[in-house]
Amino acid sequence: MANILITGGRGFIGTNLKSELESRGHQIWTLDILHGESDRHYRADVASYWQLEKIFDKQKFDFVYHLAAEYGRWNGEDHYENLWKTNVIGAKNILRLQEKHRFRQIFFSSCEVYGDYEGIMKEEVMEQIPIQQMNDYAISKWAGELQVINSAKMFGTETVRVRPLNCYGPYEYYSSYRGVIPIFVYRALAKQPYTVYEGHKRIFDYVGDTCRTLANIADNFIPGEVYNIGSKEEWIVDIRYISDLVLKTLGLSDKMVVYKQAEPFTTKIKQVDFSKIRRDLGHDPKIPIEQGIKLYIEWMKKTYCA
Repeated sequence: MANILITGGRGFIGTNLKSELESRGHQIWTLDILHGESDRHYRADVASYWQLEKIFDKQKFDFVYHLAAEYGRWNGEDHYENLWKTNVIGAKNILRLQEKHRFRQIFFSSCEVYGDYEGIMKEEVMEQIPIQQMNDYAISKWAGELQVINSAKMFGTETVRVRPLNCYGPYEYYSSYRGVIPIFVYRALAKQPYTVYEGHKRIFDYVGDTCRTLANIADNFIPGEVYNIGSKEEWIVDIRYISDLVLKTLGLSDKMVVYKQAEPFTTKIKQVDFSKIRRDLGHDPKIPIEQGIKLYIEWMKKTYCA
């Protein structure tokens, strides 16, 4: 049993990851900018070193899953100051504390770091090919990874970097800054219009599958490793298929949908390789998109339509 802290522990993935790790017998603490009810929850802003310092001086952790971040491309455009403080200064603060307290870290980056790359996104691409990140969110995540790499070289810190890809599922609340699935589902339930950009293809990963693999890192921690975290390569689907699936599940027509050509400054097709997480972490997704959408819609109905 390990003592584990999840920063961003009140967020979407953090909430699901907490449940998964607890089910394996680990002692879990959460840290978030939001308040929480648990005695093992800390309210703190990762961009503030002094707020973090008093927590780490009081409690020893074996692992820190560092999820706390400002999420999303357009969120990063509209709220870039918050994004850079949280994603870059916050990452540096956690590293400074790691250098002092010597816990092992799982750093959450994003597959957005692959930017304008149009080939198959293997982990080593970032070390071999010049990449242009296409937005502040992607740049901030790559900056965080570079900080992790430098800390390992300079101070011997032990970190695993992960690059999640289009994770979705319960506890992902609606916001106009979220991904296509919560936007499509929420607006379809509310009978509100939404836009589908045609020609884009993505791989989506149900959060339960994601968190089982993330939890496995604590059992097979390989310092310096980096992993794409997604579902299966063959589960790539067109974004319009997602919209059609949501509407079909809800018994709705597409009269509320506006169809447009490919969205600018966005990779049309993201082909991602997951062979490393299968090899090292036993990644074995169980929930295909057709089943996952139904599960998520049921959660959305309970949350917003009860």
